[in-house]
Amino acid sequence: MAKSGLAARLYRGEADLNIVGRRNLWFGVAGVLVVVAVLSFAISGFKLGIEFAGGNSFQVPASVGTLDRAEQVVDEVLADEAAGVEVVSAQKVGGTSGEFYEMRTGQLSAEQANAAKTAMAQEFGIPADQISGSQVSEAWGSQVTSRALLGLLIFIAVVSIYLVLRFEWRMAVAAIVSLLTNLVLTAGIYSLIGFEVTPSTIIGFLTILGFALYDVVVVFDKVQENTRGITANNNMTYGEASNLALNQSLMRSLNTSVVALLPVGGLLFIGAGLLGAGTLKDLGLVLFVGMAVAFLTSIMLATPLLVLLKNMDPRISAHNKRVLSRRAAIARGEITPKGPRAAAPAADAPIDPESAALAGAAPKVGARPAGKRPSGARGGRPAGGGGNRPGGKRR
Repeated sequence: MAKSGLAARLYRGEADLNIVGRRNLWFGVAGVLVVVAVLSFAISGFKLGIEFAGGNSFQVPASVGTLDRAEQVVDEVLADEAAGVEVVSAQKVGGTSGEFYEMRTGQLSAEQANAAKTAMAQEFGIPADQISGSQVSEAWGSQVTSRALLGLLIFIAVVSIYLVLRFEWRMAVAAIVSLLTNLVLTAGIYSLIGFEVTPSTIIGFLTILGFALYDVVVVFDKVQENTRGITANNNMTYGEASNLALNQSLMRSLNTSVVALLPVGGLLFIGAGLLGAGTLKDLGLVLFVGMAVAFLTSIMLATPLLVLLKNMDPRISAHNKRVLSRRAAIARGEITPKGPRAAAPAADAPIDPESAALAGAAPKVGARPAGKRPSGARGGRPAGGGGNRPGGKRR
């Protein structure tokens, strides 16, 4: 029979990807990325919108021409009326009164804003009342930031309590570290590329926390199922059972992420890109980046970190040593398996369910049953029906 492809084996949870066994690699990659993100925070900082940095906003009817032309005119006006102040961002937005261009600039005094508005009207050849303007103080942005941080702390506290009650404290630690890594990496991408941080960005950051938590809980639920009562047998180590859980839930996590990213991608690339709905860009961008990073951290970081913490537990550590000692004894021929001898897998490598069964191991939770027994071999008796009866006649 032809060997199944990777996609089919992923769907059945039989891909045998050794994710937990390569945890040092994932920890190293995550550590490097976090360091890069932190350095970007310290060196480049963030490109703050006027809601956080303070500034002025002017709205010009889209009928004056292209967005590039409108931005150029506003920059020329600001150079004359308020030297040193320029357009920070420009985007096309729509409203009940039609489409218009929104130009966000640095901080202007009331006199400078009125003079700039009058000069813009003259340059565009439209009445001054068709150009609207507003001023935003950076104090408002500081208030939004403080409330967002308070909401983040409350969220982490509630999630930690839930995870401790639902699972255990080690799973709570691994999940929270994964969530915080997700936030740091997403923020690092914003800092490196220079995306503008707006209130919509803050809302998006808080939204992706729920998605990242869901993905982690799905995987941890399978890990808990596979490792329940694991110390009662010498079949597999905690890391191997966790790796099996990852393989069994990987396709589910991937499907969830793809289904979630498709509408967000449509919101970002079609709504903001093709249709010009600039107000959707900030929210769509942080959701798209954050959800993609959340999938990777939930698979590559959360469960491997959980295994690292669990291996520090004396009970789990002793169990792992018993499993490895038994395999070494089988390899040396000191212990004879109940069936044909199977090759001993490496530590933290996925175990094939059929090989484990042949080695005399109890079936593990979550594993698929082995193939059907040969015809006539029931109850562990040799085929042929003779059993252990001496001198039994064969028919």
